[in-house]
Amino acid sequence: MKNLTNSRNGVKQMKFKVAIIGAGSIGFTREIVRDLFCVSEFKDIELVLTDINADNLDRARQLLEKDFNANNINVKLTSTLDRKKAFKDAKYVFNFVRVGMLEGFTHDIEIPMKYGVDQCVGDTICAGGIMYGQRGIPEILNFCKDIKEVALPGCILLNYSNPNAMITWACNKYGGVQTIGLCHGVQHGHKLIGEAFGIDWKEIDITCVGINHQTWYTSIKHKGIELKDKLLEAMESNEKIADVEKVRIDMLKRFGYFSTESNGHLSEYLPWYRKRHDEIIDWINLDVWINGESGGYLRHCTELRNWFDTKFPEWLAGDPYIYKPENQGIEHGSHIIEALETGRVYRGHFNVVNNGVITNLDNDAIVEVPAYVDANGINVPIYGDLPLGCAAVCASSINVQRLSVEAAVNGDEILLKQAMMMDPLTGACLNPPEIWQMTDEMMIAGEKWLPQYKKTIQEAKIRMQSDNLIPTTDYKGAARLQHKSVEELRQDENALKRYNKASNKN
Repeated sequence: MKNLTNSRNGVKQMKFKVAIIGAGSIGFTREIVRDLFCVSEFKDIELVLTDINADNLDRARQLLEKDFNANNINVKLTSTLDRKKAFKDAKYVFNFVRVGMLEGFTHDIEIPMKYGVDQCVGDTICAGGIMYGQRGIPEILNFCKDIKEVALPGCILLNYSNPNAMITWACNKYGGVQTIGLCHGVQHGHKLIGEAFGIDWKEIDITCVGINHQTWYTSIKHKGIELKDKLLEAMESNEKIADVEKVRIDMLKRFGYFSTESNGHLSEYLPWYRKRHDEIIDWINLDVWINGESGGYLRHCTELRNWFDTKFPEWLAGDPYIYKPENQGIEHGSHIIEALETGRVYRGHFNVVNNGVITNLDNDAIVEVPAYVDANGINVPIYGDLPLGCAAVCASSINVQRLSVEAAVNGDEILLKQAMMMDPLTGACLNPPEIWQMTDEMMIAGEKWLPQYKKTIQEAKIRMQSDNLIPTTDYKGAARLQHKSVEELRQDENALKRYNKASNKN
């Protein structure tokens, strides 16, 4: 039974508690909260924010209080550094946590770069994504333990943290908490397809199937007419898209299906596009970091953090978010909760345990597939076989994910290094001894976030003192841009627009 309480403007209000961990991810927190309160029945829900960064947590609270006041909503809003207190009696928990923050992220990018592994993002697989998972999984499993102890029975964890598939895998297999992995890659790709065809993306019906960040549009229909086989021509004919999406277009050409992720993301999940440093520039575009810039996401996040620190007072004094149904965004989280609570049907693409949904991928894998949500729960139809080439690409990443999850849970150094060896880009760039040494160096750099590797890291320190180490280089990336100072950003009108927009998205 839903807990329906008072009526407001003729709409029965529902009472339940939502907790957000990692709420110091201020812009994204504000966006998700806006989406929740755009649902007419949710004006009386309880919201609790938690983070380990007191300053960012307080900033998030201030912005939300500003929005609540502007929308005349008397929300029970709490912020706390005690996550167990935040989880108490919660029905839904959002996870936005990045374990290690920018310090850990810097190691994920800079150390592999010394060995010649040139990543754009480094948060899904590849060397950076694997180590990110080693930091995140033990901590997320601690969250699951707390959720089981103090949250409502059946509490759902809505995970937005990367590496999304690895985190979601660990929570479902070892955490004992129903966890749904959420990402906006499918929606963003959907919009790009609409742009290529010159059609409003909302008029295009898509089926997208695969694994997170490697999901394939297997059907693209407009008014019942299948457009999938016309997409390559449409994208190659669009000068802007053809310049920005070279990797994605090449994969579409060779595999027959378009993939969700940005050019920069996709380029580092595969062994072909970033292994020869002198060819990387041929596959990318430097207008925006996500198009493939070396270390681009690290630069973006660093600049965004500095920009936010400077501009927060202006944002606090700026226009509030307006909570109207038409302002509810494309992120799946609020729509899932709305469907579960109100019974209104929602169709989206979620990351769930496969269990036979994609019949030619492993059952234990986390797959990103179409699903329907209503008052009866989250329902995932059987899809069948993914096209064989697409399945092969996904299977390669799934092997890396499985090894990484088991390594993180068990503190198993050998599985960790095997994951690095099996990673498509890392394996294309490095030989086994180089991978072994690079992994030692990355473990040592991340020691404070890797308690499961305590003994192994001490042994790695001894190995790294050897006189027979493999030499590294001062390679900084084939297409690296320098971080801009806040003053430089002020003078860069295009950057200014990007970061003002990004302040509401990350």
